[in-house]
Amino acid sequence: MRSTLRAVGVTLLATALVTGPVAVPAGAEEAGAQSPKILRVGVTQEVDSLNPFISITRTGTDILRANFDYLTVYSQKDYSVQPSLAESWTTSDDKLTWTFKIRKGVKWSDGKPLTAKDPAFTFNKMLDDETARTANGSYVAQFESVKATDENTLVIKTKVPQSTMLGLDVPIVPEHIWSKVSDIGAEPQFPMVGSGPYYVTDFKEAQFTKMKANPNYWRGKPKIDELHFIYYSNADAAVTALQGGQVDLVNRLTPTQFDALQGDPDVATNNAQNRRFNEIVINPGAATNDGTPIGNGNPALKDVKLRQAIAQAIDSKTLVDKVWGGYASEAAGYIPPAFKDYAWKPSGKEVRKFDLGAANEALDKAGYKKGQDGVRVDKQGNPLNLRLLAHAENVVDENAGPYIKSWLSDIGLNITIVPVSDTQINEATTRGEFDLAFSGWNANPDPDYVLSLQTCANRPNAEGKGGTPDSFFCDKTYDDLYRKQLSELDPAKRAGIVKQMQARIYDQAPLVILGYDNALEAYNKKAFEGFPLQPAKGVIMNQQGYWGYYGATPAGEGPVPVFGENGENTASGAGTTQAAAEDSGSNTGLILGIIGALVVVLLVGGFFVVRGRRRTADDRE
Repeated sequence: MRSTLRAVGVTLLATALVTGPVAVPAGAEEAGAQSPKILRVGVTQEVDSLNPFISITRTGTDILRANFDYLTVYSQKDYSVQPSLAESWTTSDDKLTWTFKIRKGVKWSDGKPLTAKDPAFTFNKMLDDETARTANGSYVAQFESVKATDENTLVIKTKVPQSTMLGLDVPIVPEHIWSKVSDIGAEPQFPMVGSGPYYVTDFKEAQFTKMKANPNYWRGKPKIDELHFIYYSNADAAVTALQGGQVDLVNRLTPTQFDALQGDPDVATNNAQNRRFNEIVINPGAATNDGTPIGNGNPALKDVKLRQAIAQAIDSKTLVDKVWGGYASEAAGYIPPAFKDYAWKPSGKEVRKFDLGAANEALDKAGYKKGQDGVRVDKQGNPLNLRLLAHAENVVDENAGPYIKSWLSDIGLNITIVPVSDTQINEATTRGEFDLAFSGWNANPDPDYVLSLQTCANRPNAEGKGGTPDSFFCDKTYDDLYRKQLSELDPAKRAGIVKQMQARIYDQAPLVILGYDNALEAYNKKAFEGFPLQPAKGVIMNQQGYWGYYGATPAGEGPVPVFGENGENTASGAGTTQAAAEDSGSNTGLILGIIGALVVVLLVGGFFVVRGRRRTADDRE
C-alpha cells in the first residue's frame, strides 16, 4: 500500500544517498561495466522492522526473504514445496515427529558453518520468548520440542499432527549472532549475517535498505552485486524515478500509472493475479489475549447485526471498477481466489448481496432507529458516529473512502474518515482505538498463518507483544475449526474445514473483504533482461521466496534463469518476465491461472505493533 506521509523532497534526498550506477547493458563503456551491478527497487511502504522475529509488512518481509533462508521454500513455478536448508525429511507413523536433514556445507554470509543447531535455536527461541513469537508464533504453537541431534539432523516433535510442517514460514537465524542478543525484539546490527542470496549491509529509516550478494550462498552467487530498496512517499514519485533511471523496478502501481507505462518503450510491465485481499476491519470489541478489554471502539459494533448491515452496504463491484480500474477481482472469501483449493465463495442463503434497502431493513428490525438528522442511534440512544481510519496518501483508501462513507450514510451511519500516518494507524489499531479501518494482507501457499490472525490466541498481550491480530475477532466456533484444520493432514478434508472457517468469518462480519487487486509492476528493460516470476506467470516482487531478486538478470546477460523443482536453473525462459511478455503478445505478463495442490496465506493487515517496529503493517507478507 502507499501508506506514508514523507515528502517527495525527502525521497529524492534518499535517492541521492544511494550511490552506484544502475546495472548496465552489455557493450557499455568500460568504466561503467566495471562498476557493481545494482538492482534498485522502488518501494512505497516503509520497513516496519528488520528483525526476523518481528517484521510482518510486505516490504520488511521481502527484504528478509532475501537475507534468510528457510527449511523449505515454495517453488518458482507453482508454489509446490521444495527443499532448501532442509534437503530431505521424514515423519513418524503418528505424524508427531519430523526429522529434517540439514544441507551439508552451507555457510552464513560471514563464513561460519550453518548447522542443525541454527534452526533448533530459532524455533526454541520462539518457544521460550513471547516476543520472538510476534511475527510467526502460530507455526510453533503446537511444538513439543526441537532438538539438533547432530550437525545435520533436526528433530521436531509436535503435540498433535500439524499440517504446516512443510510450510514453516520462519526465517532461520544464526545462533552465533542471535544467542548474544539480550533483547530479542531489538533491531539488528549491520551487516546482518544471513544465509540467503543477499545480506543487509546498511539501513536508513524512511530512506533505503542496502544489500550485497552473499558470496557463500549455497545455490550460487547472484548476477546482481547489490540490491537496494529505496523508499518513496508515493507511487507517483516511484514512477518518476523509474522513468528517470533512479530505480529499476517498482510495484503497487495505480491503474492510471500502469496504463501510461505500457506506452513507454524503455519500460516493461507485468500484470499478475495477486495473492492479496483488501478489507475493512470492524472493531468487534478489542481485547488482549487474556480477554481484558482495550481501546475505545464503539461498543455498538459488538452487535453482529450491525456488522452484517455494514458488510451488506459495501459494493465490491463498484470498488473493482472505479477504484482499481478493473485490475482486481470482486470480493468473495477470506482466502484470495489465487489459491483455488482453499478459496471460498458464499452461495444460496449465505449470500449477502449489496443491498442498501435490505441493510436498512435489517437495522430497523435490530432496533437502531433513525434520528431526525437521519443518523441512527444505538440501544442507549447515542448517535452511531463511527471513525474510519485510512492510510494517508494511499490511493485505494483515498478513492474508496468516499464510496464507503456514502453507502454507510445511506443506511444511517455517520462516518468520519480519518487519514493518518502509518505510525498513527498502527498505534491506534493496536490499542483498539478504532471503529473501522482499511487493511489488507498478502497470502502465501498455506492458509494457516492468515487464518491464525483471527484466533483468540493471536491477540497481543497487555504490552502489545506475542501475537499479531487482524480484527481482534475472538470466536469459539472459529477457534475450534482452526485447531481442527491444523491437525487435518488430508488436503481435501482440510480445505473443507478452511472453507467452513471462511463462512464463519463471513457470517460474523468482523471484517469486510473489499476485493483482490492485481499486482501491477514495471521495470527498466534497458537495464534488465528480466526476472523470474512466481508462479510461472505471476509476480516479480513480494514473492513467497526470493526467486525474483535472486534471478534478476542485467540486460545482455540472459537468458533469465528458471528454477526447477530442486531450485536448479533450467534456463528455458518459461516463467520469466520476458517469456510472459512473449506469451501475451506485449510486455505485460498474463494473469496467473491455476495454482496447484497445497496453498495457504500470509498477511498484510496491520494491527499489531511491538517495541522496535517502525511503521504500520498495512501490507502483510
